[in-house]
Amino acid sequence: MGGVGIDGSSSSSDKPRRSRRVRMTGAERRQQLLDIGRILFAEKGFEGTSVEEIAAKAGVSKPVVYEHFGGKEGLYAVVVDREMRQLLDGVTGALTAGHPRELLEQAAFALLDYIENYTDGFRILVRDSPVAQSTGTFASLISDIATQVEDILGLEFKARGFDPKLAPLYAQALVGMVALTGQWWLETRRPKKAEVAAHLVNLAWHGLENLEAKPRLVGHRKS
Repeated sequence: MGGVGIDGSSSSSDKPRRSRRVRMTGAERRQQLLDIGRILFAEKGFEGTSVEEIAAKAGVSKPVVYEHFGGKEGLYAVVVDREMRQLLDGVTGALTAGHPRELLEQAAFALLDYIENYTDGFRILVRDSPVAQSTGTFASLISDIATQVEDILGLEFKARGFDPKLAPLYAQALVGMVALTGQWWLETRRPKKAEVAAHLVNLAWHGLENLEAKPRLVGHRKS
């Protein structure tokens, strides 16, 4: 045990020990800033979030944020890019069944799963991006997802004698319907996810099932 030395001073074992602050590696600090930015962008949006707040939450100075991302825009771009890849990978990975109706169900579930499990990410994606040219927009994300399913629709159209060149149009319509419904469901969370998916597929599938090869307008406007 520590005590008093011959000269009356305290021995070294009696001195209070300072807790050593563990320094993060560059990769760890970058990930920390991404996690903090993701939360703040989801809660406050791009304009409502400042570099000062990001740095304060991370316990670092502003230059550290600039060092890793070049500024708020750079951090935002990386966050959005990661969320877009997360969602696209989920949708692509879900499209495994051979029957078109099952594929519709899987696509609907993939988007609803993402909304449920990555709520902050989805909130960021549906906001208008102030740096759209570098990060993309929700519309461009929908277009990317639609590209994943238009080949499937094209095969279905060809089998039914429809023009497969129209598959991209229908893919955009179907994916957009699911995405916008998912945006609404994000706030209400009712009915349950499986029921939402069932109703989405019900509308989409029975619409496709009775699809006219050459649809016609019944109103007075023809052009």
